[in-house]
Amino acid sequence: MKTVVIDCREMTDRRAAHEYLARKLSFPEYYGHNLDALHDCLGDISEEVCIVVYRPHEMYESLGQYAEIMADVLRMSGEENPYISVMFESE
Repeated sequence: MKTVVIDCREMTDRRAAHEYLARKLSFPEYYGHNLDALHDCLGDISEEVCIVVYRPHEMYESLGQYAEIMADVLRMSGEENPYISVMFESE
């Protein structure tokens, strides 16, 4: 199983967050850089991957309520797609 560590210190604003996620998760060029596109691309993952969200409090501080929705999309995608698991770690 592949492990992808998402360091939330890189998510300083919405654009940076989506660009970082696209790069770390190898999303296709057509990735729409929004929450719907995030959900769609996570749903398309067809290899086993564990996504570790590191320092999520940094994301919440930078993105506010948008971070909460993004975290929900990550959690929901982990529940819907049997190939991915999502873990949130504080340190």
